[in-house]
Amino acid sequence: MSNHAKPLSIRDALYEQPGPHTRRRVLIGTVITAVLVLIGIGLVIRQFYITGQLAPRYWTFLAQPTTWRYLLQGFRGTVSVALTSGVLALILGLVLMLGRTSGVKPLSVVCRVVTDFFRGVPSLLLIYFFFLVVPQYGVKLSSFWMITLPVTLAASGVLAEVMRAGVNAVPRGQVEAAMSLGMRPARIMFKIVLPQAIRFVIPSLISQLVVVVKDTTVAYVVSYPDLMQNARVLITNYDALVSMYFTVAIIYILLNYAINKLSGFVAERMGVKIIR
Repeated sequence: MSNHAKPLSIRDALYEQPGPHTRRRVLIGTVITAVLVLIGIGLVIRQFYITGQLAPRYWTFLAQPTTWRYLLQGFRGTVSVALTSGVLALILGLVLMLGRTSGVKPLSVVCRVVTDFFRGVPSLLLIYFFFLVVPQYGVKLSSFWMITLPVTLAASGVLAEVMRAGVNAVPRGQVEAAMSLGMRPARIMFKIVLPQAIRFVIPSLISQLVVVVKDTTVAYVVSYPDLMQNARVLITNYDALVSMYFTVAIIYILLNYAINKLSGFVAERMGVKIIR
């Protein structure tokens, strides 16, 4: 099999190749949907025009270098939190996965409960916990860690399950062969299973950064100066709600698009098929 196989699409994975009649219906539906979306966008722009949101005074401040310097500071804050949370969540997720697959029943149960808890609890609730509850016990955290730790915990549960799926994807025969040679379970995991599992799930791990970036948008709760918080300050200063949120939305879209492209590039380089 070629190492540069084309990634699977959802259609390829779930459905047969559509026939000519189906393709025609899909084309008609796509055209109708596109027209309706364009009409909706036109109505929104018209409403903005009527309410004066397209007036130059709401947009000209975007041409000022100081505006972009301030947004860049917030962008650096967002990237710092996202990267730190991503690395810590990867480490914690790996620990939870190893504990759950260790074969030690009490440890496996504990890691499963912790994983399910972090997967099920909204990151915003964890942020409020670190912001409101933790300080009551004398633990002082900076705003950076008040947003980074909750995002880390929320992401670690998902990453633990992603890595466990990678472990389960490794052929069982390889493990049995290693056991027949007298290798210890820990050595089998770290020398045979884990390297292959990580290779399988690296694209998914990178894609999870998109979720981490989205979770950082609630950093305003702890007054951490990320991109969203700095945008809120600019909105207050210039009374430019629409233009500022539109600009920030474009930045987040480009950032997440870059992460997804990186995930696809890594998958292609490693010869890993992913379902898009």
